Amino acid sequence: MPRCQFSETSSGPDNEFNLQGQKQVMANKPLTGLAARLLADQLMEEADIHDAEAAAAKANKPLARYLLEKKLVNGNALTLATAEEFGLPVIDLRAFDKEHFVKDVVEEKLMRKHNVLPLIKRGSHLFAAVSDPSNLQGLDEIRFNTGLTIHTVLSEPEILEKMIDTALDDTGGMFADDDGMVGLEDLDVSAVDDSGDDGLGTSGGDGEDDTPVVKFVNKMLLSAIKGGASDLHFEPYERTYRVRFRTDGVLHEVNRPPVSLGSRIASRLKIMSAMDISERRKPQDGRIKMKLSKSKAIDFRVNTLPTLWGEKIVLRILDPSSAKMGIDALGYEEGQKEMYMTALHQPQGMILVTGPTGSGKTVSLYTGLNILNTNERNISTAEDPVEINLEGINQVNVNPKQGMDFSQALRAFLRQDPDIIMVGEIRDLETANIAIKAAQTGHMVMSTLHTNSAAETLTRLQNMGVPSFNIATSVSLIIAQRLARRLCSQCKVKVEIPKETLLEEGFTEEQADSAEIFGPKGCDSCKGGYKGRVGIYEVVSITPGMQQIIMAEGNSLEISEQAQKEGFNNLRQSGLLKALQGVTSLEEVNRVTQD
Repeated sequence: MPRCQFSETSSGPDNEFNLQGQKQVMANKPLTGLAARLLADQLMEEADIHDAEAAAAKANKPLARYLLEKKLVNGNALTLATAEEFGLPVIDLRAFDKEHFVKDVVEEKLMRKHNVLPLIKRGSHLFAAVSDPSNLQGLDEIRFNTGLTIHTVLSEPEILEKMIDTALDDTGGMFADDDGMVGLEDLDVSAVDDSGDDGLGTSGGDGEDDTPVVKFVNKMLLSAIKGGASDLHFEPYERTYRVRFRTDGVLHEVNRPPVSLGSRIASRLKIMSAMDISERRKPQDGRIKMKLSKSKAIDFRVNTLPTLWGEKIVLRILDPSSAKMGIDALGYEEGQKEMYMTALHQPQGMILVTGPTGSGKTVSLYTGLNILNTNERNISTAEDPVEINLEGINQVNVNPKQGMDFSQALRAFLRQDPDIIMVGEIRDLETANIAIKAAQTGHMVMSTLHTNSAAETLTRLQNMGVPSFNIATSVSLIIAQRLARRLCSQCKVKVEIPKETLLEEGFTEEQADSAEIFGPKGCDSCKGGYKGRVGIYEVVSITPGMQQIIMAEGNSLEISEQAQKEGFNNLRQSGLLKALQGVTSLEEVNRVTQD
């Protein structure tokens, strides 16, 4: 059995001496209790158990909790060993209906603090599921708080935590991170105006912060964040009102509040985003900042739309951490990543990212900007609106009503000694010409367009009226992209597909012969067999051969053929590679790419 590796966060000679001393003391003591059971069940080696006991004692934690936190033992195996040692039954909480859980007996903070879930109450006796029966202090605290006699059964820790969330019917009721917890009543919610100032009102005008509507809206926002949603839709109809989240690119319904609350929900959201609550006939835009902890805040971009039965409100979640994931997390193939990194570090040129709305263009651009964001560079961006705030980058909100459009912002940037310029979108000839001139005069320019492929991006610029020579000499890299749902690593299953079908889908003979294709199954850890998303990219570097086609005003088909000759994978080929790697399914590739 391989030795487990331990790492201690403390440093210094005194700490190291104390830890070594504890290990020596533990090593000389015979194993008892759970430690002896782990050795008897061959879950760990004796030396590793002694090391773990010493480290757990130093951290002032029970052995079982330490082993789980450090992932030294499988949760299910540890639960069975603990059950045998303590003589307790094991229960699978997934078989329980959440409606049958005991409510309002144990305070929520105690349930989460000690990982305890009340199951059945009979007279003065309370039966509860726990993951650590050695936590006698926690059980005593619950016993004192409730005045009941506590009887425990064991549950696997991860399942227990999920079922506590389910029992409380509050997937976002408490949002925890390294800086502590924030509850629904304690959320710091403020509006943000177009100039970037926040604190324009947190509640007001629609009741106190403890009203059901306020709690419901806060709960929906937190649930969306914790569930990894990108958008929230609040939709009124004649007889119903529904709330939907877009998770992994797909909308699904999460709640149906009473239709009578529709106008109050809309008012609450408009107040939170500093909109005019008396204006119900015109669309409005706003922004909400939700502070989850001392160091973590999430922004929401809010838009209202008057419909037949009230105002539909859509919120886009803008998470600044998405720009700091790193380029390796985005899904680029190794060759594609190298091309992007090479283009980023060129002293001048233009990088264009293209794709439909919601395909991750902003994250791709900001990942590049984050790489370039150093003290030696002056970086300015013009966006409509600014979606992700990054310190060290000068960000400008485009506002045509006030005379600040993309072209105006670009002209101002060029008078401010820029190194790197990012334009949210090239929409017209004037903006395109200024951006291209900037790229030709010693600046790195990054921007987006709404086209379907890299080749169509070049012809789109031609159709705008940009001279072909300027396109050929300024554009250095084009990235076309889509987002596909990622298969759940815990439950994906191999699917058998005939070779003829694989060939029809676009696989090569060699790929079809050795292909292992996986599909979705579905488990407690995912939604329908998918969890998260991954990018599918067409990354094309503008080569001399392509420059000749562009200057000859060749069409997108000619440019695509040249890209294929030079070995650049198109979106379809990149998607099939992701299917071969087991990252996503063939059905998902077909959904997001075109033949």
